[in-house]
Order: sequence, then C-alpha cells, then structure tokens
Amino acid sequence: MVISVCGRQGQAQKGTGATVPAVFEPVCLRTRQHLCDKQSHQISEPQCWSEFHFLLRYIVVKASGIILAIVVLAGAARAQQIVVNPTGVNVNAHGATTVFLTYGPLKNYVPAEACWAGEIIPATPDFGFKPDPATIFGCLPARYDHSSTSLSAGFTDIMSIPPSVALRAYQAAVDGADSRFFYVRRFASTVGGPSQFVAVTCRLTGGGARTPFSLTDVRLAFDVDSPVLLVKPGEAVPRIKADITYTGTGRLKGRWEVVLPGEEAPSETDLLTEATLPIERRSSQKHFTQLSRFDEFLPPVGKYTLIGPEPSQLPNKVEGPYLILLRIEASDDKEADSDLSAVGVGPAVVHSGAVAGFPIPPLRYFIGGSTSVAASGPLRLLSPADNEEWPSDAIEFTWSASPGVALYRLEVADEGSGSTVLSALLPAGVGTYHGPTWLKERSTNSRLRWRVIELDDSGNVVMDSGWRVIRLIPGK
Repeated sequence: MVISVCGRQGQAQKGTGATVPAVFEPVCLRTRQHLCDKQSHQISEPQCWSEFHFLLRYIVVKASGIILAIVVLAGAARAQQIVVNPTGVNVNAHGATTVFLTYGPLKNYVPAEACWAGEIIPATPDFGFKPDPATIFGCLPARYDHSSTSLSAGFTDIMSIPPSVALRAYQAAVDGADSRFFYVRRFASTVGGPSQFVAVTCRLTGGGARTPFSLTDVRLAFDVDSPVLLVKPGEAVPRIKADITYTGTGRLKGRWEVVLPGEEAPSETDLLTEATLPIERRSSQKHFTQLSRFDEFLPPVGKYTLIGPEPSQLPNKVEGPYLILLRIEASDDKEADSDLSAVGVGPAVVHSGAVAGFPIPPLRYFIGGSTSVAASGPLRLLSPADNEEWPSDAIEFTWSASPGVALYRLEVADEGSGSTVLSALLPAGVGTYHGPTWLKERSTNSRLRWRVIELDDSGNVVMDSGWRVIRLIPGK
C-alpha cells in the first residue's frame, strides 16, 4: 500500500516516493477546487492549500493487477470552517495583555469556553486543535469575558490574558518549552454536530512596540487623599488624574465627561473603551456632558499619567452626586487590527488600539451643604439616592467615611421579602462598593433596599444609616 498527497498540479508530493495514477488526477483536481473555493470558504489560497494537504490522502491499493483509489476526507481539523483574525499576536511576558479578535463565520455554532495552553493536540472527533490538558495555563474568567456576536455570523472576542497566565507561560519557556502558547476558543454546534476549536498563537515579548496597544489598568483619582470627595457648593473641585498601565505604543485619544445629578447612570457597556466593542456597536455608547478632549502619544514604556480637565471646568453649583468618566476612543494601531474580510464577516479592517478588558470605573464627587439629603449623624449615605433608578449591571454604593470606625457592613436586601441578598464587610476609610451584576436576579420585584452599619473593633454596632430603596432597571 502506498500513500501519496495530491500536489498543486495533480502530481505526487515531493519526498513521498509515490505517484498518483493519471486516471485519478481529475478527481484530485476537482476535490482541490471544491475545497479551495474562496467564495464558499472565505479563506486564502495558501491557507486552503495547507488544509488541503492535511485533508486529502490517496490510498493506492494494488491487488490482482487492479488499482483502486480511495479518497479519505475525515478527522479533527479537516472540515473546520470557523477562522480567526489575527491568527497570532505578540503578548507581554511580564504582565497582562488584551487583544481584539474576530471569528467567523458562525453558522450553526455558538461560542463556548476559552483557555490558554502551552501545546495543542488534534480534537478528534471534533474539528481543529484543542488545548493539551497537561499544559493548560488557565481559562478566560467570566468577569473578563466581554465577547459578543458581531455583524453577520461574526463573533468578537476580547482576549484578556491575566498576569498569572503570562507568568506560567514565561516559566515554561524558562524551563525549555517554546516561547509561545495558544489561546483556544471552542465553538459548540447548535444542530448536534462536532465542536470546532480555533487557536490563536501568543508569542512572548517584552510588551513593547510590536505588542497590541491595550490598556491593562486605569485608576482615576483626585489630587487629594479621600475615598469619597465632599465639596461645598461653589468650592473648587480638586484636579483629576488617571494612572494608566498599558502594552504596546500608540495614540491615546478620547474625552472627559461628567454625569450630572438626575441623569441616568452609565451602564457597564458605556464604561468600556470604544475599541472593546464590535465596530457596529461603538456608536451606541451613551454620551454625557463633555468637559475636555485629549490626544496623547504613549511611548512603549508601559505607564502614563493622564492629567484631567482644569478644575474650573468641573461643575460645582448644583447639589448632588457627580460622576467623572474617562472615555477612551479607538485608535489606529496596526498590531491591534482585526481584518473582517479574512474571516468572511465584513469588508474592512477594524482598528482596535486602546482595547481594554474591563470597564473604566468612574470617579465620583458630591456637592452638598447643610441642606443636602443625607442620614443624620456622621454616617451619610450618598448614592444611590432613595427610590432612585439604577442600571442593574452598574450599581455603585457610596457613603461618607467616619473617623474612629473599624469596619463597615454593607447590607442589601430584597425590598419585598426582606431577605438578605448581599452582606459585605469593608475596612475603615472605604466609602464605596461596586455591586455585582446578579443583584437584579435576587430581587422579586426589581426593588432592593440597602444600608451601611458602622462597627467598632469588637464588632459592636456604632451607627446604623437606615434603609434606602433602589429601583433596578435593565442594563445596556
């Protein structure tokens, strides 16, 4: 028995020592043309040839002077149709990296889990190559998963590599493994077919110029050391800054905005950078009052401090809570580009410079005096206000910190049944708590009540703020 792979002209593959009989060359060529039809498979010819040489085998059997040919088309990655762009990226070996990925087409498939591994193996009987269980570094945490469907049969994935995964890959490389690892996303069939595994190659680098321009940490703060800023009407609000950690290099473009008292709070989607969203959803982010714009070049050094708008531009007349938002716009960065045409879900390249795998938390301050609405005594609940509506995916509880307190206990209960939904202990000096997105699921009528209790060193109650009601509305 002789095995040979059909060549580009129907000839034998070099080095096999066998030839394909001339009678079978037309069959071989027709098979190649069917597999490599760009319009139906949306892949390039070189990529198709790579798949074709892996798929198509001729088994030539000589028996009683009769030559039989059997074309075997089977196994693992052989019928894979879902592809990704980019297929490989440089990542920071000593910290986090975030990359914008596009998959497609997803006909009769839905995305499932995604993991990082040092090696991949055939996924037989499924399609593609799956992570080798012995080399898995970790899987994408749910809190970092900002993936979503995109355009026609497309899927946008924000690959947020945690520092722990990068460290394990680096340690494996130090021990002699290859200095690259893989991000593998599984796609499950909706019609009972085999799953498809699609891999992206991650190459370890120093996180410099050839790494995608991504934000890995953003911290907003005032120039004063205060967890919650209280300002009297007419007084100047301190200057704002943003300490930014990033990979790669590029232009940081965007604007500072403020959410005024009484306006609807931004949802988690509104707090994402523009480059984190699929291109068709980027214009859907809600805009608020603009304070100033910025356009800064960030060199490949990994850290930058962005100075906020002039203090005179910050509103300070009307009493109530204010939210300062840092809105980062997508920039043109070749290393962060994703080509929609390469995966068959669009006509152009998507620029995704300044992508981030997390919502940028807003900075909050309060304007108020003796007439401000608050609980009596030193402990004051600030936000949400009583009976105020808030998006269920972006609830932030804030209160004024009091001196001489050991702990705060935040309690959230269902307004209808009175049963406790959440209880959290926070250290002295902390005056804010970002609520989990599942709070709405624990309420019977989309109404919750909350309070803060001060505790001393022995756990005894010092002061109770009293309850406030919050009405939950769907997030965006």
